[in-house]
Amino acid sequence: MKNFIYASMLTVAALGVNDDSFAQRVDLRSGDVSALSGQKTVNIEYDYSSFGVGKFATEQEYLDKKSAEYNSKEAGKGDTWKKAWVEDRKARFEPKFEELFNKGLGDKGLQAIQGRPDAAYTLIVRTKFIEPGFNVGVMRKNAYVDYEVDLVESTNKSAKVAEIAMRNVPGGQFGGFDFDTGVRIAESYAKAGKSLAAFLDKKLK
Repeated sequence: MKNFIYASMLTVAALGVNDDSFAQRVDLRSGDVSALSGQKTVNIEYDYSSFGVGKFATEQEYLDKKSAEYNSKEAGKGDTWKKAWVEDRKARFEPKFEELFNKGLGDKGLQAIQGRPDAAYTLIVRTKFIEPGFNVGVMRKNAYVDYEVDLVESTNKSAKVAEIAMRNVPGGQFGGFDFDTGVRIAESYAKAGKSLAAFLDKKLK
């Protein structure tokens, strides 16, 4: 019986792995990314201004509900959790995206760097939806994130060069040890960066 339970746990963990065997679709909705050919640097920005979370239509609804639940169990816990949720963007999500994006385009010599308005073009990565997932030991569910990425002229960001969408990008850690929500979501950003780089690598000369 113990062996059966252990095997079942391994199976559940394996199902949650964020594996490259699950090809991530990148949709070019409009425009042409060839403008990045020959560029060495592209400025990158992130937009979290409007997105839903799980069953909640807005991020604020989700934060209010979850922080109230945590605070009701332990004073201050919800406030700490809410602060960490926002800080994860700079501490985890963005570094993961850029690390895998830049690694994937290393042979093209193109690097995405924040705070480079001198670059001819800017990538604006918009988070549109987050499914945080869960991990309670014997049961878990990957995080999933929807993204929209605009390639724009840095000097005129209303001039959209291309629009790209990535839907249901999974996030989970090998072995199923991603008990922290931020870890799962960060892995989605890593996957998104890697998938976008692979898409551009095929398009750019």
